[in-house]
Amino acid sequence: MKKHNQTRRIFLKKAAMTTAGISALGTVGFSAKSYGRIIGANERINVAIAGLGRRLGAFYQPIGLKTSNVNLVYLCDVMESQRTKALQNFQKVIDYKPKLENSILKVIEDKEVDALINATPDHWHAPGTWLALEAGKHVYVEKPCSHNPYEGELLVAYQKRYNKVVQMGNQQRSAPESIEIINEIHNGVIGNVYKATAFYNSARGEVPLPQKASPPQGLDWDLFQGPAPRREYTHDTWDYNWHWYGWDYGTAESGNNATHELDVARWALKVDFPSKVIVDAGKYHWPNDGWTMYDTMDAVFKFDGNRTIQWDGKSRNGYNTFGPTGRGTIIYGSDGTVFVDRSGYKLYDRAGKLVKENASGSDEGGTQLGGGGGMSTRHVVNFFEAIRGKEAQRAPIDEGAKSVLLCHLANIASRTGEVLDVDSKNGRIKNSKKAMALWKREYEKGWEPKLKV
Repeated sequence: MKKHNQTRRIFLKKAAMTTAGISALGTVGFSAKSYGRIIGANERINVAIAGLGRRLGAFYQPIGLKTSNVNLVYLCDVMESQRTKALQNFQKVIDYKPKLENSILKVIEDKEVDALINATPDHWHAPGTWLALEAGKHVYVEKPCSHNPYEGELLVAYQKRYNKVVQMGNQQRSAPESIEIINEIHNGVIGNVYKATAFYNSARGEVPLPQKASPPQGLDWDLFQGPAPRREYTHDTWDYNWHWYGWDYGTAESGNNATHELDVARWALKVDFPSKVIVDAGKYHWPNDGWTMYDTMDAVFKFDGNRTIQWDGKSRNGYNTFGPTGRGTIIYGSDGTVFVDRSGYKLYDRAGKLVKENASGSDEGGTQLGGGGGMSTRHVVNFFEAIRGKEAQRAPIDEGAKSVLLCHLANIASRTGEVLDVDSKNGRIKNSKKAMALWKREYEKGWEPKLKV
């Protein structure tokens, strides 16, 4: 039996014992030292970050702010070099040293930790979150919140069962300019809203063919795989290419980037689950390279009330079809149009005349990797303040899961080649057993979720 599987089994037994003794305030069973740090005692939140890759920059500022009143307890990653690099960077914004840890399971097990920031690869997002919930933690989980539709359903059920704050990292929900214009749209500034076009284009290059290799020094490959079925390591898989090397770890460009813009589109149109999903997708660039899924997708989601969301995704074609930043959302109404992206928004009347605009000045616009800046800081701080009960949560997991489901449905439609008829009440596919076979995934033995939906 794998060492991490043994660790997980021990952890789950302890977590079950621990959560059984936690009261509504989460204070029963804690030591005096730990109790002194409980939120109800002094409002300081003990935070751990798991996953120290490209999104780490989004967390320096909100954790470093004195007004956040948080204590960074752990920096956790399966790659040793990521841990040491993260510590060096955090020393620029905090005056103490968090502990460095390889195993997210050990971090979750620590009763001192109040909240987990889960910035691991996609296949770890939901399992890492539900394990943390079982241990009584609040969770900020990066997008996409799940690897498949079933995991989205599970996260909503887990949040309801454990009654903790679970926030998804769709940070545009905390951008003041986006909040402003979405509120105006809801108040009728462009009349009856009927369509949104969400888009992303990037000039990603050729990806090497996966070659069997020894894991790089310092990488815990077994723990990287975690809940996914075991396989041999292939060169450079751990460092971002897991996005494109099959479906064990990644969710393609839909889960990687469409999550953001489709979330804004759904937010603007006030829609939940589609009734039909139509997808045209293919791999058109470097057809013989290591990229194993589509690199170009056009998806149409039809909703009740004659509302439509279109997704235009071009991973390896940098032509800016709709706007200068390479990503954004266009919302069409009977009396006008809104263009909104991470840089702000522009409001046009029905004739196409610019009526109003508001630029954010944020450095988070465009398609560059990583994060940090105004909206990410606000989004993480909102998570902290929601834990304290001082702010309404801007991206609760039930909303995040609905947006991510659109990405999963598009992926499923692309893999089966089918038009999907969907139950608009719950998002489940109605017309295809082949498609519903992709609703879940296979787990390494011992990593299956305990909760069922």
